[in-house]
Amino acid sequence: MRLFAAVLPSGTAIAELADEMAQLKALPGADRLRWTGQDGWHFTLAFYGEVAEDVLPDLQERLARAARRQVPYELRIAGGGRFDDRVVWAGAVGELAVMRKLADSADAGGRRAGVTMAAHHTYRPYHPHLTLARNRTEHLRLAPFAAGMEGFEGTPWTVRELALMRSHPPVPGVAGSQPHYEKLVSWPLGR
Repeated sequence: MRLFAAVLPSGTAIAELADEMAQLKALPGADRLRWTGQDGWHFTLAFYGEVAEDVLPDLQERLARAARRQVPYELRIAGGGRFDDRVVWAGAVGELAVMRKLADSADAGGRRAGVTMAAHHTYRPYHPHLTLARNRTEHLRLAPFAAGMEGFEGTPWTVRELALMRSHPPVPGVAGSQPHYEKLVSWPLGR
């Protein structure tokens, strides 16, 4: 199973971001981007990749422990940017130090459970972001889309759980097919 640990935005945060994204989709070239669906919006804490079934119980136990050690915290979607001309993303503000600690614990839990973690996650500092769109062509510049997110500030919400998510790949051969994400289990923070 292809798995990752994540924080899921509140319903209000999703609705506000959807309104903002509608404006981005009106920009020239927007039809050349592959936009993520609202049901796929999340903040990845740790990406595990393919996880063997026999590793899952230990991983779940370690994530439950990580959640218990972390108190609920405030977060909101705000601003955004781009990773080169490949990805447009929305950012986060709030208690980011707490979120980074939770991400570190989720990452460490995966490694201790025996998950082979991707090398780039180990060396890169955690940067909370929510992917909005991916560029399908190298000829489209994403600066206008990133600039369109600069002033966005959503309503704060309290993050109360850590979720273990499963990623189902896009349907092969189906134009516009997107990955589908399924919440396998979640744990309340601080309990």
